[in-house]
Amino acid sequence: MNKGLKYRNELKFFVNMHQYRIIRQRLNHLIRHDNHAGPSGEYHIRSLYFDDINNKALHEKLAGVRDRVKYRIRIYNVKDDVIHFEKKIKFRDYIAKLKEPLTREMTDRIMAGDYECLYQPDKPLMMELYHEMKHNLLRPKVIVDYVREPYVCANGNVRITFDKELRTGLHSVDLFNRELLSIQAIDENLIILEVKYDEYIPDYIKIALQLEGLQRQSASKYVICRKFLKYNAWEDQ
Repeated sequence: MNKGLKYRNELKFFVNMHQYRIIRQRLNHLIRHDNHAGPSGEYHIRSLYFDDINNKALHEKLAGVRDRVKYRIRIYNVKDDVIHFEKKIKFRDYIAKLKEPLTREMTDRIMAGDYECLYQPDKPLMMELYHEMKHNLLRPKVIVDYVREPYVCANGNVRITFDKELRTGLHSVDLFNRELLSIQAIDENLIILEVKYDEYIPDYIKIALQLEGLQRQSASKYVICRKFLKYNAWEDQ
């Protein structure tokens, strides 16, 4: 474990629409929406996931490897005002995240196969990405789209999210395309409930979520969406 990182607990569950409505109603009386949520209490997330020539991230997840990493570029509401290149780190039952901001110009260059903009010796994550792309042929693999409804609780630094309408870009890694051809990736009645926290979940949150009645899942959006890809234009690059 890298002691310089902030590791958090992460729990994931599939819930149906009935369970979602009940839990949501309880949470609305207990905690508040994340400040980033719009008037509807939601926002749209689009992530472009990367993997290397051996599809290491995909195969390690499918094989149940406990300690692993994933790389992605993430945007919100299909806009280019906030763009981050992120590294998600899984260590046993804990997660951590590193990220660096990108400009639209840098993102377009990366998408065009020009990775020199990542060569920034004063930024370790950028240099790691540069190395992965140059030597391990890290490339864009799949777009993951969904609508997130987020809640936060200061006690325990708990963050609860409902991720809805999970879709994957069909044969495209065009990150900023508002007309992206996409396909539904899971049953329309299913929602991914994620609970992230530091040391503990307050009892009143546990009661509202009824965690003991839910079955914990791995629920990797990357893996779920990759299985819908019949081919990827970047595979041979």
